[in-house]
Amino acid sequence: MNRVVVDTNIVSYVFKKHAIADRYRRHLHGRVLSISFMTLAELYRWAYERNWGEKRREELQFHLRNYVLIPFEKDLCALWARIVAESRKAGRSVSHSDAWIAASALRYEAPLVTHNPRHFESVPGLELISESP
Repeated sequence: MNRVVVDTNIVSYVFKKHAIADRYRRHLHGRVLSISFMTLAELYRWAYERNWGEKRREELQFHLRNYVLIPFEKDLCALWARIVAESRKAGRSVSHSDAWIAASALRYEAPLVTHNPRHFESVPGLELISESP
């Protein structure tokens, strides 16, 4: 399968039609675009924090139809726990949110498209696609 997991920042750039999104179009085109349940939660949080109106929230819902949602499940939880524990043992940190996103990519053996590769450097075996300078 030609799946990629798309990090929250990339989904946001595409949604907002930000110039950075153009750097990633070739990595997204023709692929099955997946997002972690955590990305969905982060996007909803931003909408609430920024007091989006009903129209803007509906636009987000429409945009999200382009992505397959990866829900949490037992194996994903085990991967998340391993990522967090191994990162701590190695003296590096990964946020809980980023660990869920990384676990989603590892669970489905898909590369993660992100503009924040440093957030995921401590995750062994994770394939990253980034156009970040």
